[in-house]
Amino acid sequence: AAPRPAHGCGSGALLGRFGVLLQALLALCAFSTLMLKRFKEPKAERRPWRIWFYDTSKQAIGALFIHFANVFLSDLTEEDPCSLYLINFILDATLGMLLIWLGVKVVSWIVQHKKYTYLVFGEYGDPPQAAAWIGQCILYLLIMVFEKTVISLVLLIPGWTKLQQILLGYIPNPQLELVLVMFVVPFIVNAIMFWVVDSLIMRKYKQKDALDINGSTETPRARRTEESQVRPGMQTCVSDQDAD
Repeated sequence: AAPRPAHGCGSGALLGRFGVLLQALLALCAFSTLMLKRFKEPKAERRPWRIWFYDTSKQAIGALFIHFANVFLSDLTEEDPCSLYLINFILDATLGMLLIWLGVKVVSWIVQHKKYTYLVFGEYGDPPQAAAWIGQCILYLLIMVFEKTVISLVLLIPGWTKLQQILLGYIPNPQLELVLVMFVVPFIVNAIMFWVVDSLIMRKYKQKDALDINGSTETPRARRTEESQVRPGMQTCVSDQDAD
C-alpha cells in the first residue's frame, strides 16, 4: 500500500482506482456544462452541433492537458499530493485564467494581423474544415503549455509547502479529501472556467460576419452577407428604371 502521511491522502492516491473514477466523473459533469450552455443560447445564435463540437473540444483537450500535468506534478511528492493538486488547481483558476485570456488575445491578434483566416478561434470555413479545427487546437494547446509553465515557475517560490500542510489538514478522512480535491472543487471551478472561455471563443464566432472586409479577415460568411445586402439594392434600382 502507498504510504500515507498523518494528514491528507497518500502518494499514488490521485492515480488509484477511486481517484481515476472521480476524474472520469468530473470530466463528464464538467463537460456537460458546455452542453447546457449551448441550449441556453438564443436559437438565432445557437451553434450547429459540428461548430459546437469544434469549439468545445479545444477546451476539452486543453483541460485534459492541464489536469494530467497537475496530477503528474502533484504525485511527485510524498507529502499529501491532494493538497498540492488543489494548490495547482487554484492557481490555474486564478492566475492561469488571466494567462489564458491574455494568450487568446495575443494569438488572435497575430492571426488576424497575418490574415490566417481559418486560425481565427471559432472560424472553420464554409463548410467547416477539420484542418482549421486541428490548427486551432494546436494554438490553444500551446496557450495551455505557456500557462502551465508559468504556474509551475510560480510554485517554485518558497512558502507553498507551508500552505500545503495547512490547506486540508483539518480533514481526517483521506477519501473525503480526495472527493473534495478531485471532484467537488474542480467541478464548480471548471464549470465557470468552461463557460467563460467558451464565451470568449464564441464571441469571435458571432462577430466574424462583422469583421472589416478591408482589414485582416474576410470570411466566406462575411462575403455572403455583403452579397445579400447588395442584391436587394440592385433589384430596387432595376425596378426604378423599369418604372421610368
